[in-house]
Amino acid sequence: MENNSSIIKVTKKLVPTILLICSLSVNVIVFLKSGRINFDEEKEVVSWSKRAAIEGERVAAMSCSGHGRAYLDSYSLLSLDEEDDDDNEEMSVVCECNTCYTGSQCHTFIPSCPANAQSGDPLFLEPFWIKNAARSAILVSGWHRMSYYFNQTGYMSKQLENRIRNLHDIVGNAVTKEKYIIFGTGSTQLINAAIHALSPSPNNSSSPSLVVPIIPYYLLYKQQTEFFQEVEYKFEEDASLWMKKMNNCSNDDNIIEIVTSPNNPDGKLNRARLQHPNAKAIYDRVYYWPQFTPISAPADDDIMLFSLSKLTGHAGTRFGWAVVKDETVFTKMNEYMNMNTVGVSHESQLRTLQLMKVITQGKKEEDEEETMFDFGYKTMKNRWEKLNEIISISKRFSLQELESDQYCNFFHKIRGPSPAYAWLKCLRKEEEKDCYETMRAANILGCRGSNYGAQEKYVRLSLIRSQDDFDHLLHQLNILISQEQNYTAKSIS
Repeated sequence: MENNSSIIKVTKKLVPTILLICSLSVNVIVFLKSGRINFDEEKEVVSWSKRAAIEGERVAAMSCSGHGRAYLDSYSLLSLDEEDDDDNEEMSVVCECNTCYTGSQCHTFIPSCPANAQSGDPLFLEPFWIKNAARSAILVSGWHRMSYYFNQTGYMSKQLENRIRNLHDIVGNAVTKEKYIIFGTGSTQLINAAIHALSPSPNNSSSPSLVVPIIPYYLLYKQQTEFFQEVEYKFEEDASLWMKKMNNCSNDDNIIEIVTSPNNPDGKLNRARLQHPNAKAIYDRVYYWPQFTPISAPADDDIMLFSLSKLTGHAGTRFGWAVVKDETVFTKMNEYMNMNTVGVSHESQLRTLQLMKVITQGKKEEDEEETMFDFGYKTMKNRWEKLNEIISISKRFSLQELESDQYCNFFHKIRGPSPAYAWLKCLRKEEEKDCYETMRAANILGCRGSNYGAQEKYVRLSLIRSQDDFDHLLHQLNILISQEQNYTAKSIS
């Protein structure tokens, strides 16, 4: 009995200890189980992206002989039903060749192909983004931002808006403090939104607003204004002509001047010319970046338009933004955008955010790769110098005059010109009145001077296309200028 009593006493003393051990054991098991679940969940998060990453790497690895590019959406439809057939998937990717190249791997050059210097497709920055593939890549899940809204509030990413403001502060090319920012499907959509916002309603004005640019001007201003022309506005040809008419304008006349600075096509830093109580200006600043022009001071205009296309080269992402001073104008532009497209694609905003992170972070170490602005400026400066070298020996053609040395606040140094376009002029008045046709006869495709409201003795040549396009342009110009030199030598002899 005494032994049993002793056992009971000992047992009673051990019960709290046993319960404590059991409790700790349960907690440890739950913790480990919880940790294992989290680990499994983490593995699951990684697993769903594996296929997308593999596909992306495979496509990026295709060189296309250096004269083309393969893309994820170049997969043929056959590969979608054969997910496990790796060889079939690899063979189903198609190379999209640069201009004047052909073949399955873009290895064949077409000698008779004209040099394409027409469009402003900014492919000159592609090598930078290839080098920075890891930093600039994004992976989008199937459930990414399915709603119309960000956090059930609006159509614009607040993170992206803040990043845009930060970018302008870093570059020093625009004042955004105490101003509004609105997104658009490229700056193209924002042009007409701004015109609409600045035009009074028909009930408040007896005559439509007059939309006037400075010659030479970007053709889209005229095309878009006339296409969307409403009772409250219409397009007029030249702001310089309207300067002479200002004294005859009544107080009811509403004038909207579109100012492109740097200008497309000649790269000049324009300012608004019209002085009138009802004259307003829209500044197209899409080229006001260090790769195209010296940044002398931050622009502080009432309405400024910018585009990802000319900033990073991603024209296909279709993203632009406006910096607006007046709240009423911002509200009207916002209403226009919401009625027009119900906001900008969330995928475009996400990609833009990632690209801007890359260019705002810059170099962390001295031995790192150059920044996008370094690469862009070096490329454009080099192209302008090579073009000038060829044209300078000609008495038949000339280029626009740009200031040779200007101080750039962004680079903190004196720098030379690096325009996006060559505004080439044919000097033979009688024989070559149509400079576009002169270039076309030399197997070079440019844009007519009349497209920009100017005379046909001018032609615009794009300098921002791919390296293949630019090299071919130089080759054809060399042939053209050498023919001129040979003709002059024969005439003298």
